[in-house]
Amino acid sequence: MSKPKSDYTIQTVSNALRLLEAFFSEHELGVSELSRRLDLHKNNVFRLLATLELGGYVEQSSATDRYRLGVRSLELGRAYARSHSLVERARPLLQQLVSDLGETAHLGILRDFEVVHVDGVEPKRLLVTASRVGQRLPGHCSALGKVLIGCGSSLVREQYDRAVAARGLDAATPATMTDRVKLAEHLRAVGSQGFALDLGECEAGLNCAAAPVYADNGEVVAAMSVSGPAFRLSEDVIFDRVLPVLTATAGRLSESLGFSG
Repeated sequence: MSKPKSDYTIQTVSNALRLLEAFFSEHELGVSELSRRLDLHKNNVFRLLATLELGGYVEQSSATDRYRLGVRSLELGRAYARSHSLVERARPLLQQLVSDLGETAHLGILRDFEVVHVDGVEPKRLLVTASRVGQRLPGHCSALGKVLIGCGSSLVREQYDRAVAARGLDAATPATMTDRVKLAEHLRAVGSQGFALDLGECEAGLNCAAAPVYADNGEVVAAMSVSGPAFRLSEDVIFDRVLPVLTATAGRLSESLGFSG
């Protein structure tokens, strides 16, 4: 019987990856703060930073002496986009969404019940939803997250419900749904209707709609979204104008991945 992959992990490499992931939500971090976050001795953190800096994955600010992601991290992210067929296939469709609707479009995937924005396109107008490529959002208050969980398998929804029971739900805005039972009912409705909305639930004044993307085996592998300021992207506009275009576009991406359902 083969051993689980966790038996082959190298702790130093794991710590280096955890260090890089600490920059998901922070622009710059110092040695002491990283030491606290990672529960590692400062000397270990410094050695990791020195190694990553030598490779160009982090760099030290001359103004603050704190660390930030280096250009090599950007190059690696772009290499992922070039080599990942899902992102490659989605890019022209995201661009078409922006052209058709005049709002920001994103492609997201689910990781640890959070949404990771793997690609995005912004329209050329003064007031837009900023691109969130590389950023994470909670699953329960983002349209992308609700689609990825709600349209996923029953196992995904069950696992998510257990996670919610263990850690609860944080309110990002007054509109965020924080009741576990109501959220479970809402996610079942999302699964039935095949789309999800975020009406100021993740960020006040920002509305969003999302639709699922399926692989050839019927598994939800990603979701596409359109988001914009609430005064321009009202609920009526979303239902009348956005959803027909968005769901059709997500359907075309699913077809390109071999889905025939």
